[in-house]
Amino acid sequence: MTQGEEAMGPGAVVSSGAQPDSRSENGVAVAFGRQLKLLRVRAGLDRSEFGKRLGYAAQSVASFEQGRRIPQPEFVDKADRLLEAGGLLMALKEELARSQYPAFFRDAARLEARAVALCVYGLYAVPGLLQTADYARAGFQQERPLLEDELIEQGVTARLARQEIYDRRPAPLLSFIVDEAVLRRPIGGWSTLYGQLERMLRLGEKRNVEVQVMPLDREDHAALGGPFTLIDTAQGQRIAYAEVQGDSRLYTGHAAVRELESRYGIIRSQALTPRESSEFIEKLLGEK
Repeated sequence: MTQGEEAMGPGAVVSSGAQPDSRSENGVAVAFGRQLKLLRVRAGLDRSEFGKRLGYAAQSVASFEQGRRIPQPEFVDKADRLLEAGGLLMALKEELARSQYPAFFRDAARLEARAVALCVYGLYAVPGLLQTADYARAGFQQERPLLEDELIEQGVTARLARQEIYDRRPAPLLSFIVDEAVLRRPIGGWSTLYGQLERMLRLGEKRNVEVQVMPLDREDHAALGGPFTLIDTAQGQRIAYAEVQGDSRLYTGHAAVRELESRYGIIRSQALTPRESSEFIEKLLGEK
């Protein structure tokens, strides 16, 4: 969704490259599924009985065993205990969680989850960390080529899982700047947009979260090249992330990161203040 590598200028250090097909086989899920099936068969349980004991349909168990769906963490815990796996299944939980994301986003997702601060600029859609389930689902449904329903729901689950960052302690500092056009684009319909705007207002009330709107009437705009994210790590490093049409980049080179830092600082001053932005979003809600 953002500018490509050529827009970053010379000297950019690229640490992740083009996206493999996000609909290709998920190796971690397949490996987990095979282990799950072996343990279930060893325990003498068919899928129906096994699913019944865990509160899942046999069809869901089949999807997990075939690597077509990523199981929820609670399923992994319950299955490990029921099958007396001795932690074998639970040891894969972190890798399973990471594998929910498209291959091109996994490195960025890991950094995002552990960041002490994030600066996120959204130009084409509401940033994932702010999205409601309905808004996220609508976005996945509009992807081309079309995604299967299971992949859509997997994507929604993964996107919402990222929002656990709001419950972290100590709380990371989160800054969002969203273009006004994004807030007027009814992805998923007007009802979905209303819910999304209300969600942004609630999140903006958190002490560690700032949401700003870049108005359409601004004559100056320092970041028309596209959306990007600045990630501050606990080790004191700042990394930049950008993607366009599924081609993603993590930038660690000083010159490239400093360039995006400068852009973010400028658009932060060009945008409405957090209080003005809340009032602006409230006004949008009143217009509909």
